[in-house]
Amino acid sequence: QVQLVESGGGLVQAGGSLRLSCAASGSIFSINAMAWYRQAPGKQRDLVAETSGGSTYYLDSVKGRFTISRDDAKNTVSLQMNSLKPEDTAVYYCNVMHLGIPYWGKGTLVTVSS
Repeated sequence: QVQLVESGGGLVQAGGSLRLSCAASGSIFSINAMAWYRQAPGKQRDLVAETSGGSTYYLDSVKGRFTISRDDAKNTVSLQMNSLKPEDTAVYYCNVMHLGIPYWGKGTLVTVSS
């Protein structure tokens, strides 16, 4: 089992920055992909950014503003979010793939005011 704990959400004005962090703990042998998803009220959960095998993916709407990074020694993944927009408001979820099984954090709320 892998447990994920997110931190760093909050309220920020448009144009501001936030940094989300996620720490994985438990019986960890090998984490493959690490990612951040988000879900706005009434909408589906979308993949925002992912890092896997040295490659990264970003949702088009966050390219150039968000940066995902991971520390494999500490089993952490972070999401630096700059130039935030009201449409970035959502609950952000950490996700990791461990031995082929996806694990999710409980989510952290990011609210961007205009």
